[in-house]
Amino acid sequence: MSTLPKVAWIGLGIMGSPMSENLVKAGYDVTGHTLEREKLDRLTAAGGTAAASVAEAVRDADVIVTMVPASPQVEAVAYGPDGILENARRGALLIDMSSITPQTSVDLAAAAREKGIRVLDAPVSGGEAGAIEAVLSIMVGGDQADFDEAKPLFEALGKTIVRCGPHGSGQTVKAANQLIVAVNIQACAEAVVFLEKSGVDLAAALDVLGGGLAGSTVLARKKDNFLKRDFTPGFRIDLHHKDMGIVTDAARTVGAALPVGAVVAQLVASLRAQGDGGLDHSALLRAVERLSGARV
Repeated sequence: MSTLPKVAWIGLGIMGSPMSENLVKAGYDVTGHTLEREKLDRLTAAGGTAAASVAEAVRDADVIVTMVPASPQVEAVAYGPDGILENARRGALLIDMSSITPQTSVDLAAAAREKGIRVLDAPVSGGEAGAIEAVLSIMVGGDQADFDEAKPLFEALGKTIVRCGPHGSGQTVKAANQLIVAVNIQACAEAVVFLEKSGVDLAAALDVLGGGLAGSTVLARKKDNFLKRDFTPGFRIDLHHKDMGIVTDAARTVGAALPVGAVVAQLVASLRAQGDGGLDHSALLRAVERLSGARV
């Protein structure tokens, strides 16, 4: 019998599916629930167990992980008669790995405490590739003891695992992460259009840029997207639009100016308004091409 905690996993999307499968590979007993039948079938094929509802998934779990798109979905699975808080056992640890507003995380922790359920907010960075390769960066908010308890589970999912402070801190750091990523992608996209219009060998240029101070994880991960114009979603524009809303709102609350971030947030919003919300966020290249007179 495994001595590892039993895990309920809620949300089996682009990130959630490979992450839950990595827990199965690490020896965890994982019961999952999501709305798509094929995602449940994928989990069972990997060795996990499918549950027909949130309540069924969490009832016997020691640890519950949620990985859903945004604050409304976290609230939908957490609250109400069929939600996590009403059906999880006292003493369970709820780890929300979604990217949501810091205040949603703070409120969830307070509501869960009344039910005897502990909470960590633990959003991730690294995209689909990082989820598949189990090399995610995990930024955590919550109590130190709960973080220490969850550390072995996190180590099956990522490489850089840091407690950033109390409840909501993980989400605040994730918001900063999304700000940096969006601005970085925008800069890379502008460089790509500039290089191509200048007649430079783009592949050669990106190789040498990647080896210098301009190099970044974003450039390394998204280089092929730019070269091949392949915008198959690893992280959708729709979700980055949501995240830019989170960071601009949170910055306004604390009185931090985001002059460049605000411009990039508008560019993300405009790309979404032009019907590209379902594409990978590297599709910011399309926005720059439109502004530069290209047909896309």
